[in-house]
Amino acid sequence: MKSDRRTRTKKYEIDMTSGTILNKMLLFAVPLMASSLLQLLFNAADTVVVGKFSGDNALAAVGSTSALINLLVNLFLGLSVGTNVLVARYFAAKQEKDLSETIHTSILLSLVSGVILIFVGVIGSKYFLIWMGSPNGVLELATLYLRIYFAGMPAMLLYNFGAAILRATGDTQRPLYYLVIAGIVNVILNLIFVIVFHMSVAGVGLATVISQCISAGLVLRCLLTNPGSIHVELSKLHIHRDKFLRILHIGLPASFQGLLFSLSNVIIQASVNSFGNITIAGNSAAASLEGFVYVAMNSFHQAAITFTSQNMGVGKKERIVPILLRALGCVIMTGLILGNLVVFFAHPLLQLYTDSAKAVAAGTIRLYWICMPYALCGMMDVMVGSLRGLGYSIMPMIVSLIGACGLRLLWIFTFFQTPQFHSIESLYATYPVSWSVTFLIHVVCFIIVWRKMKKSK
Repeated sequence: MKSDRRTRTKKYEIDMTSGTILNKMLLFAVPLMASSLLQLLFNAADTVVVGKFSGDNALAAVGSTSALINLLVNLFLGLSVGTNVLVARYFAAKQEKDLSETIHTSILLSLVSGVILIFVGVIGSKYFLIWMGSPNGVLELATLYLRIYFAGMPAMLLYNFGAAILRATGDTQRPLYYLVIAGIVNVILNLIFVIVFHMSVAGVGLATVISQCISAGLVLRCLLTNPGSIHVELSKLHIHRDKFLRILHIGLPASFQGLLFSLSNVIIQASVNSFGNITIAGNSAAASLEGFVYVAMNSFHQAAITFTSQNMGVGKKERIVPILLRALGCVIMTGLILGNLVVFFAHPLLQLYTDSAKAVAAGTIRLYWICMPYALCGMMDVMVGSLRGLGYSIMPMIVSLIGACGLRLLWIFTFFQTPQFHSIESLYATYPVSWSVTFLIHVVCFIIVWRKMKKSK
């Protein structure tokens, strides 16, 4: 029986250190892409249901919290990058003891981080939203949604850290299955809580928390019953100091980078809020749509991290540049095709979220400025993934601070404040400009790192 389970587990793993790169990268990325798209699709159900059945104020309340949620969650979620890199290296190198200690440290770290986020989110929600300038008409609804959402943080982080462990072995299929189950439950509960029980934002928040608990439970069960090298035993959950520090060394800069991006987005959201409820509603709907393009591209960012980490683990440095080039090619195609499809079908897609013609018009403006050049964002992220896979995490953090966040904040606090540049179009233009600059700087950094690695042979 145990050998049968081990055989079933092996079929999910991908050997990233030999053979053709592109085929295996697609085998890794496509299920991950499907997982992310389904997760967003189910999350979008929150926005669609509340917008259709509870009105634009409820839609604005849910949508206006996304930047703040990302700000707080990314601080801890970035640590899962450290887990992914270390597990991939130890798994490829067959270092069983280091692998086990990293996995058990990561699982406990996710639970502790989730508990911290409960207190931060529940206590601070209203104050954060006031600081962001949320209109009075949506403040109370948004606060209620945030408090319920953050109650599910331990489950959300447990799933993401567990999925990072599975991804490090090449297994992107089982997380997909778990998300399908949890997502279907989320949609059904959305409809019941909002339409039948008229719970509005509280209903979609509660449905989200319940679905997160289901996905976390499934991924934990997978790790507990796994007969292979990534097996988890609850009695062995412990923070191993050396593994914890290595996770922090790689993951903390990634967390800080995510925090910086989210901070700039929170400030941009606060600027969007100054244009009124209609613009907020349209912006929220458009941001939900562009999220589908982003997560599709992000699967190649994850592929760059994992493939690079596994090959570094076994010392096959000659595969690093081919991995990067194939990931860049895939992300460019994905961004161009999906981004422009969203723009082409902007009106019917936005009408899924709201019946307001003005909100649809406002959302269309955002899609034109962000989705059409979205491949630039994907290219920037793939460069970051490759550098992190090589073990460099502080460098992309600093580049992101200067190239992306710094440019956005500089624009908002200077030119955007002047009458001639104080428009929503001017605000959205900061995204493609910052992506382009940051990508080019990352390319220069990679060339420097690669030359240094070649000399050290």
